Amino acid sequence: MPDVICVVGPTATGKTKMGTALAKRFDGEVVSVDSMQLYRGMAIGTAAPTMEEMEGIPHHMIAVADPRENWSVARYTAEADHCVQDILRRGRRPVLVGGTGLYLDALLRGTDFAAGSSGGEIREALYRRLKAEGAAALLEELRRIDPETAARLHPHDEKRILRALEIWQETGETIAAHDRRTQTVPPRYEAVYIGLTFANRAALYRRIDRRVDEMVTRGLLQEVQALLRSDLPPDATALQAIGYKQFLSVERGERTVEDAVAEVKLRSRQYAKRQLTWLRRNSLIHWIEWEDEPNFPAGIQKATEILTAAGIS
Repeated sequence: MPDVICVVGPTATGKTKMGTALAKRFDGEVVSVDSMQLYRGMAIGTAAPTMEEMEGIPHHMIAVADPRENWSVARYTAEADHCVQDILRRGRRPVLVGGTGLYLDALLRGTDFAAGSSGGEIREALYRRLKAEGAAALLEELRRIDPETAARLHPHDEKRILRALEIWQETGETIAAHDRRTQTVPPRYEAVYIGLTFANRAALYRRIDRRVDEMVTRGLLQEVQALLRSDLPPDATALQAIGYKQFLSVERGERTVEDAVAEVKLRSRQYAKRQLTWLRRNSLIHWIEWEDEPNFPAGIQKATEILTAAGIS
């Protein structure tokens, strides 16, 4: 019998709405699997669900962290696992919703984390090198040490480049070798996956562009300004996220709003492509493909049929 429902997919595909609908239908509660929705004061730029969108369904792991903190995947997994266990103890169904594939995989597997997960001197030294030398130089170093992992990483994926180098420097084991070792362990939770995407990549990109425009209209710049007024350091990890980094430059007078919007759209589309690449490796995902716009009534019905057939009631 599956333990959890997972609703996955690239950004802007309707995961929040689908996850909430399935939680209502299967007596569940939502656990967010999003590395940025963790942070308080960042609801607009992370597209965190509003109270209206939650429809009375409890949502966990949203706005639980101070943006000054730098949460690792290990810390997220420990906290989210407490939520999942509590939901199961109360006889309800955990519905894991989000697009941060690394966090989801770690939570479901109950990953045995490599050293360095909590941060330390090596991580700080790598951050200093990142600022001084740039991500390309660090990726080239990783390519010599762990070509398998380096080949999977985009030059802009600074967090995972640093993480891979950190593991190597602390343990002498590459992240590729560590992942192979941990993947032989049976998963902590059995899951049924519902994946959302668009049949046409151009339709996905149009939806992403609209979402970015909506974020700007709702006050993304003002959200960045509020974070800075709270004395959040401009180099905080939270402010390096897509949207925040670009509008931080606007606040500094280094670029126009128009330039920032164009880059946020580009980076968001690139991120969606990376999400799809990660998710496509999972053959267990039951994909629901939208046409030009999501058809939620039909999608929810299809997802319900899939979950019922898998033994979830």
